Amino acid sequence: MTGQEIADLARRVEMAGADILNTGIGWHESAIPTIAASIPRGAWTFAAKNVKDAVSVPVIVSNRINDPDLAEELLADGTGDLVSMARPLLADPDFAAKVRTGRSEEINTCIGCNQACLDRIFTNRTASCMVNPRAGYEIEFTRRDPRVRKRIAVVGAGPAGLAFAVNAAELGHRVTLLEAGDTLGGQINLARVVPGKAEFSELLRYFTVRLDKLGVDVRLGTRADADTLASAEFDDIVLATGVRARVPAIEGVDHPMVMTYTDVLAGHRVPGRRVAIIGAGGIGFDVAEYLLGDAEESLDPKAFRRAWGVDETLSAPGGLTGPPRADVPPPSRQVTMLQRKTGRLGGGLGKSTGWILKARLRQAGLRMIAGATYARITDEGLHYAVDGQPALLEVDSVVLCAGQESERTLLDELAERGVRAQVIGGAGVAAELDAVRAIDQATRLAVAI
Repeated sequence: MTGQEIADLARRVEMAGADILNTGIGWHESAIPTIAASIPRGAWTFAAKNVKDAVSVPVIVSNRINDPDLAEELLADGTGDLVSMARPLLADPDFAAKVRTGRSEEINTCIGCNQACLDRIFTNRTASCMVNPRAGYEIEFTRRDPRVRKRIAVVGAGPAGLAFAVNAAELGHRVTLLEAGDTLGGQINLARVVPGKAEFSELLRYFTVRLDKLGVDVRLGTRADADTLASAEFDDIVLATGVRARVPAIEGVDHPMVMTYTDVLAGHRVPGRRVAIIGAGGIGFDVAEYLLGDAEESLDPKAFRRAWGVDETLSAPGGLTGPPRADVPPPSRQVTMLQRKTGRLGGGLGKSTGWILKARLRQAGLRMIAGATYARITDEGLHYAVDGQPALLEVDSVVLCAGQESERTLLDELAERGVRAQVIGGAGVAAELDAVRAIDQATRLAVAI
């Protein structure tokens, strides 16, 4: 339908007796992404305005509105009369109350990841929320004040450590959070630099605000050691020391052209023009998007609409001017991703978001190789084989995204001193590193401790 046809339909629905009209934009079968984090906030408001201008009954604006300031702007400028939110109320059921009482900075913002809500629904599992594991499981998280208010040390300020510290402090425990680095966030800081994942900054903002409001003793630049922890008379010690990048046993892996995903996403090293990525899990795809993607596309509605061929004038049928991503310029890098498994690459990506990422990367020229065995890395590049046939990938840089290993050194040192500690997040299980699992585990431990 064209915009004019949609307006005509809206008027007819109003004439038939409708008291209010809700707008929605496509659905997951669409070739255009509609609600994932890679879509800028408010990217679809022009379509609601088309309906608003056609009718006299109230019109509801929807899709990728997770911020009260944006919502207020849409009401003030006449785009719509009400704003619809769904996932933001999974993330924070007190959203409206916090806005009403002037506490917007305390909103636990929906980051549009879909990992624990839509991806679970589409795979026949119970919906919840990455940033709020209580969603869908409220009965399991009935608030109970602890019998004893404990002094608890938390080591590591990544997603697991932050979630535990906030939830334990909310229950009245005295929490000390120790972080060796000079910033909070851990792996959150790596995720939020990837194009399409800027919303992770909101998760870090929420945790930072809550730590301050709750009076958590945050000690940045403080590397916890076993002797100090053992002598400090904490009632409980929780280790959220995270992970380190796994370095596979490949001849030449110490070559100067080799770097880990942490090196790249933290900005410590910059890959060259021709890049090989070893590993095709979520982190491998994140690195590929970091090297090939356009951050503006996920932040600027006009850039997004231009890239995906969306016609904001609504003069074209279906609101599209041409094939998605047809006019996106080629990237400056050549990137090849390899995996040992013989199956398709990206099979483990999110059900509702993985296709978006793969579409973007295909257009950017990402080459994918499955069933690779790695022989060696030399000045020439990466030597590998597929089905026994040797090959050479001439590259300037090799980025290791071959999994993670738990950082458990402190756990072992405490055990040697007879001190018990509990482990959460990647420090407990590094395989298939998952913020959903880390935050859920941390929240449950805080309630149970």
